[in-house]
Amino acid sequence: MWAVEAQPTAAHAIETVFRLESPRVIAGVARIVRDVGIAEELAQDALVAALERWPRDGVPDNPGAWLMATARHRAVDLIRRRETYARKLAEIGRDLETTVPPPYDDPADPDDIDDDLLRLVFTTCHPVLSPEARTALTLRLLGGLTTAEIARAYLVPEPTVAQRIVRAKRTLATKNVAFEVPYGPDREARLGSVLDVIYLIFNEGYAATAGDDWLRPGLCEDALRLARVLSALMPKEPEVHGLTALLEFQASRAAARTGPDGTPVLLKDQNRRRWNRMLIARGIRALDCAGATASGPPGPYALQAAIAACHARAYRYEDTDWHAIATLYGLLAVRAPSPVVELNRAVAVSMADGPAAGLKLVDALAAAPALRGYHLLPSVRGDLLSRLGRTAEAREEFLRAAALTHNEKERQLLLRRAGERASGQPAQP
Repeated sequence: MWAVEAQPTAAHAIETVFRLESPRVIAGVARIVRDVGIAEELAQDALVAALERWPRDGVPDNPGAWLMATARHRAVDLIRRRETYARKLAEIGRDLETTVPPPYDDPADPDDIDDDLLRLVFTTCHPVLSPEARTALTLRLLGGLTTAEIARAYLVPEPTVAQRIVRAKRTLATKNVAFEVPYGPDREARLGSVLDVIYLIFNEGYAATAGDDWLRPGLCEDALRLARVLSALMPKEPEVHGLTALLEFQASRAAARTGPDGTPVLLKDQNRRRWNRMLIARGIRALDCAGATASGPPGPYALQAAIAACHARAYRYEDTDWHAIATLYGLLAVRAPSPVVELNRAVAVSMADGPAAGLKLVDALAAAPALRGYHLLPSVRGDLLSRLGRTAEAREEFLRAAALTHNEKERQLLLRRAGERASGQPAQP
């Protein structure tokens, strides 16, 4: 009986650890084999080895290091075994043994891990790939998202995402794209894509598109660490500082964004004493750097950071400068137009000028193809209708939003809000 009960425990541990550690494992192995496709396969081989050994031997004290060491050893074996890797073996074979830690050693220095992750980001954002392929591949390898999760996040068919990922890995291999952080013009050419995928990885950790958990802190930490490393590497790039500031501000709220059971807590209900003031201070410094290094109008990430700063500076929800936020969203809609930006602007306008003004903007977005199936559209509409006292309509919108989301915690929140409207709960101001 004990063996039967140990199996699901080990299986759950393996699934959790692999999802958290796979980006580091893939990045560490890619440094050896110089091929992200092969690196992902070797990481999967390490997972298979864990599935075979952990239920029998127990979960190791440092499971992430175990996966890393196993994958690296297999990478060494692969290079030695294949004649096609003879040239690479001649170049790096002399120091392979010194780079492979024992199976239960701690991973390499954290700065080395950051470097490997950054190399992987720049590799997956190479110009030989289409923007869609770059995003899909990076979210798959660094974000740990499944193909289905990426498809849901971008509202495209799952086979389309799968094809993009397969073709992207093949293209990187056939074009012999170097596994490196580029310099000079090459780095600048890839910077926009790199910033975008770091932002997307953070967002998936900040509000997971699917699954049982609302937050995935490991993804937020990786994205924030990458942004900090990038800001040190490129201190004269204002948008790098803008993104870093934005992530610092967003991360500062993490402890207050969920209740004891993991249920999301709305911004207006968050205990702001739990916001991390150290991260807010870091965000303000990064935002100042973005302004100091900019030679023109602020870019999209700097504008989003300025919006987040408005929230961070308000010690109470009632003190929020919604007029400033609405103005900043208007500027962002010009610099980076999208229906999602307009939806956020509608929320800010509703707080500055009243729910009727916001509802007018939201209703104008109803036909936008990009928002078809986007659960936050009916969620925002439900909130505005509730504030207008139209509780029956608000309840229907919350139910519609609950049916569209793929995150269980978010679904529970939306269903609860629908239930409150059914029970005559007073509308929120």
